Amino acid sequence: MIILDALIRLCPPPAEPPPSADWAQAEHALGVALPADYKQLVETYGDGIFDDTIWLLVPDSAYSDCDLHAQARERDEILASLWEFEAKPAGLLEAGARVLPWAFEEGTGAFLYWLARPGQHPDEWTVLYNEGRGPLWEHHDMGCVAFLLAVLTGTAETEYFGNLYEVLKPTEHRFESADLALGTSGQ
Repeated sequence: MIILDALIRLCPPPAEPPPSADWAQAEHALGVALPADYKQLVETYGDGIFDDTIWLLVPDSAYSDCDLHAQARERDEILASLWEFEAKPAGLLEAGARVLPWAFEEGTGAFLYWLARPGQHPDEWTVLYNEGRGPLWEHHDMGCVAFLLAVLTGTAETEYFGNLYEVLKPTEHRFESADLALGTSGQ
């Protein structure tokens, strides 16, 4: 995958590969297949944080904040409550469309989701960014790895992630595993 290779060159993964995910179990638990680029991303990096900003969610993380299943359940509940009095984003007005979180932004309450439409193959899912503490949603017509690469290189057309270049100004991009960032105790 060319985009993942570019991400690896930009932001090297941990020297020790993360544990393999049980994709069949993960997809069964979520009730949906997952995009191939995401699976490759998880198999390369594991749970952790890119440039102290974007946390990658993975199936069965030892840390509930980084666990794809825990976050999917929590986000479903939060969004269901929210949409009782707030309008859904346009992409979710289609019957059967849903969002599924794959990452979140450190310290903001913002989440990155896939927009999963009925009949659409997971590799065609696009990215939705929700600011978390407000009603704004941003749609990005690309998959999760392409979006992550665009954010880290400053080429994403987004109103968000400005802190990466206004505050952090990384000259070298880095990924820190959840074990290193959060400690090895989990939960």
